[in-house]
Amino acid sequence: MNLLDIMRTSAVIPVIAIDDPDHAVPLAKALVAGGIRVLEVTLRTPHGLGAIRAMSEVEGAIVGVGTLTQPEEFAAARDAGAVFGVSPGLTDALIAAQKSSGLPLLPGVMTPSEVMKAREQGYKQLKLFPAVPAGGVGMLNAIAGPLSDITFCPTGGISQETAPAFLALKNVACVGGSWLTPKDAMKAGDWDHITALAKAASALRG
Repeated sequence: MNLLDIMRTSAVIPVIAIDDPDHAVPLAKALVAGGIRVLEVTLRTPHGLGAIRAMSEVEGAIVGVGTLTQPEEFAAARDAGAVFGVSPGLTDALIAAQKSSGLPLLPGVMTPSEVMKAREQGYKQLKLFPAVPAGGVGMLNAIAGPLSDITFCPTGGISQETAPAFLALKNVACVGGSWLTPKDAMKAGDWDHITALAKAASALRG
């Protein structure tokens, strides 16, 4: 699957931070059972790479790595089983690491200039981050004309209630959000609740 295919697979890509490695597999199974197959496991905790490795074994899961900020993380995440990467921004070092590793990247951008710079480097699927502070739906609508060849995954400040307005835009393939993996539900092992959240998110596609 190419990056655009991955983005179109799930209406919502959950942004996942694993605090307990034992949560990785049941969480992935709960999300997939609810129709959310694309999972972004961030490197915000020490358990990120281990979680990617474990979740990649879950049938139906398409596992990527999030919060890529250092060049060496690309190869490590790829070797752990990640099939795509997500970064909060884009630097020359990250571009070089992405091209060297071959890991498809969804880089974060916030301004029209950053979108244009990313496009110059060959990136046409981008993450608007942080989406709501960056201007949200209004921002995406405004740049849809002059930058019509770019497809976005807005992330940052989006909820189940506000996601439909983003998903209705022609230049948005999916949204990212952390509301599918609430900390209290994960800590309690309430995987049925997470599956219910995933089902509701899946229904946002139509």
